[in-house]
Parts: sequence; C-alpha cells; structure tokens
Amino acid sequence: MRTDLAIYKDLIERYPCLENVPILAAYELILESVDHGGKLLICGNGGSAADAEHIVGELMKGFKLKRQLCNEEKLPFTKVEGGIELADKLQKGIPAISLNSHLALLTAVGNDTDYDMVYAQQVYVYGSPQDVLIAMTTSGNSGNVVNAAKTAKVKGMKVIGITGSRASRLSVCSDICLQLPAVETYQIQEYTLPIYHAICAMLEERLFG
Repeated sequence: MRTDLAIYKDLIERYPCLENVPILAAYELILESVDHGGKLLICGNGGSAADAEHIVGELMKGFKLKRQLCNEEKLPFTKVEGGIELADKLQKGIPAISLNSHLALLTAVGNDTDYDMVYAQQVYVYGSPQDVLIAMTTSGNSGNVVNAAKTAKVKGMKVIGITGSRASRLSVCSDICLQLPAVETYQIQEYTLPIYHAICAMLEERLFG
C-alpha cells in the first residue's frame, strides 16, 4: 500500500465514523492543484480561523518530514554570501495562505465594504483557476465564508468545504464538501483537526517522501 494511503487508513481506523466523508477525494483535488502549480487559500471564523492558520503551518514547512532542499536547489544560493548556510535551513513547502491572517485588510474591508466580503475580496485578488479554496464553517452558512466560496467558483477555482452534517449554503457551492458527523460546533472542530492533519501528512509523503 502507498504510504499516503496508509496514512488515510490509519485515520479511518482511529475515527471509523469518518469513513463515508470524501477525505480522499479532497486530498486528490489538492494534490492535482499543487502538481499544476496551484496554491491553497484557506478561511474560517473563530476556531476555524485557528484551523486555517494551523493548516498553513503544516503545509509551508516540514510537518513530519524535514523537506530539505536537494543539491540542485541549493546551487543558486552559492551566489550570495552565507548562501549555503541559508539553503541548509530552508525547507520545501506547499503554497498556502490563511485569509484570516491579514488584520489591516480584514478590518479595512469590514469597515469600508461589508464584513461578509473580507474573504471574498482576497479570493478575488489572490485566486487563479488552478487554486483550491478550503472553506470552513461549522454551520455551513457563515456569510463571509460562503461568499468566498462563490467568488472562488467565479474565478474557476475548486472549493473544498468543511462543515457539520447538515446541508448548508456551503455544501451546495462546494466541489467537495466534508460534512462531518456532528452538529455541535466543538464536535465538528474535533473531527476537523485529525482530517487536515492526515491530508497534510499525505500531501507531504506524496510530494516530498
């Protein structure tokens, strides 16, 4: 069995209630995006905003692996003073941006336009057709997250929604929606973390293992 699939198998063994959630489909969609030079845009509110930051932290640097640069990638650094030492400390990454990280921009859009536009504005400017938006809202109906998903679709992006078990506005406009088997916010968030940890580990193993 491929190592990335073994990671998924371990996840389902630990959380059998997630077996019918399309986690593998979401993983393959992200992998295809990255293979074609795409990036991930990620957003959510409250605990989901913290999850967005967490996902970026796992993708942009080593998670379980060191992801060291190969000699060919280090070669251009020989042209600058201290370049070898710099290259030795750099790691390969998967491009990912947390849309809830830009405080000045969030408050400017919220004040000057509408708070429901704080993520859509960024998706419109950052987004390209090869990119993927990971949109998280436990209710599935948060206006700013749904507007980000709608804008992503207009931009030709793929959308992965992460919500609770109920049908929602986000589930309707997502290409793949991970509707987790819970309705309480904290329980949905408890399932969310092992899912994105598994996806991040699978991506890392496939791309850098």
